[in-house]
Amino acid sequence: MFLITCPWCGERDQTEFSCHGEAHIARPQHPQQLSDEQWGDYVFFRSNTKGVHYERWVHTHGCRRWFNAARNTVTDHIHGTYKPGDPAPEIYPDTTINSGNTK
Repeated sequence: MFLITCPWCGERDQTEFSCHGEAHIARPQHPQQLSDEQWGDYVFFRSNTKGVHYERWVHTHGCRRWFNAARNTVTDHIHGTYKPGDPAPEIYPDTTINSGNTK
């Protein structure tokens, strides 16, 4: 387990939260004009990055509010959390893989 900082409630145990996939995916402006293949790409395909990944989270067992997190998918290291609409935090090279720090 690890700790996640809710932008509204502060630091809490990871078991209070639920991850809901990749953040910052723009909905198509005119979905009715998309081909089936284009619509399928929007609905089903995500980057699935190995390393730092921006994700949408919800504080399920707390304030129930949505926020974004920059998380390393290899180490589970949370680089930062931020409210929807706020700019994503600047991420520097992740040294946690070699240091053994998975928190």
